[in-house]
Amino acid sequence: MKRVLSTTGPRKITEEAIAVRPGEQLKELRSRLGITTRDVTEKSQRIAEAEGNDEFYISNAWLTQIENTEATPSIYKLYSISTIYHVKFADLLLLFGVDLQKIGKHQIAMPLEQTHLTNIEAHDGDRSVSFPVRFDQGFNLENTNLLSRMIETWGEVPISLIQHLDVRHAHYGYVGLHDYTLWPMLRPGTFVQIDPRLKRVQSFKWRTEFERPVYFVELRDGYACSWCELQGNQLVLVPHPLSPCGVRQFLYGTDAEIVGQVTGIAMRIADVIEWPARETLQLPKRS
Repeated sequence: MKRVLSTTGPRKITEEAIAVRPGEQLKELRSRLGITTRDVTEKSQRIAEAEGNDEFYISNAWLTQIENTEATPSIYKLYSISTIYHVKFADLLLLFGVDLQKIGKHQIAMPLEQTHLTNIEAHDGDRSVSFPVRFDQGFNLENTNLLSRMIETWGEVPISLIQHLDVRHAHYGYVGLHDYTLWPMLRPGTFVQIDPRLKRVQSFKWRTEFERPVYFVELRDGYACSWCELQGNQLVLVPHPLSPCGVRQFLYGTDAEIVGQVTGIAMRIADVIEWPARETLQLPKRS
């Protein structure tokens, strides 16, 4: 049984529907809505007059051609169909093989060389997905932790807020407000994206501190976000040279384990740094 655009509730395009010829789906949708070709012509004429552009006008002959052939409508006529049929413009584009949700993915893969302003596009931002909306009240913001350990309640939030997060393959961590291990490169209060597939401590020669891999580490009594070195059975947590913290060593596999490598960060840079008392800093610790 072929599936087409729904005429009730949110109108979504399914993968099964994409296999059906676009024009055929538009014809069936029009029929189910009780809209005649004359209705389309009259309503599109009103749109064309309002916009002052005849390209929005859809004649009976043109509509018949679209519904019965492989022809592709212009953006203007697709706009009119979207308006008359009350179907999202993005959903109609998907019928013709254009998925606006992939724009962000392609933009990331083809970054511009020049510095520029940008934005996070959300073409279907009213859709919701399950995501943490309330955190455990007992969670201490001063300590570095995994995001999953901080969550108390999962709820529905707009997909536009998290569409660029790799929630399927990544973990997310939080750098505690008293964790100055990698300051000023990673400030306290930073959220980090962690790839759990990258657990091997790399020892290649890096040219700058930004090329040096950062790891999220699980300890017996908490977590750490740091540069790491593996010396025999000792995992060495190396702080930033400007950090007030010192080197820490732990027995690898017993007292410390690599959660994964940090692959992305979300960090505020405008806050005034208020240094905590010395006893609250993560200072050198021997295993």
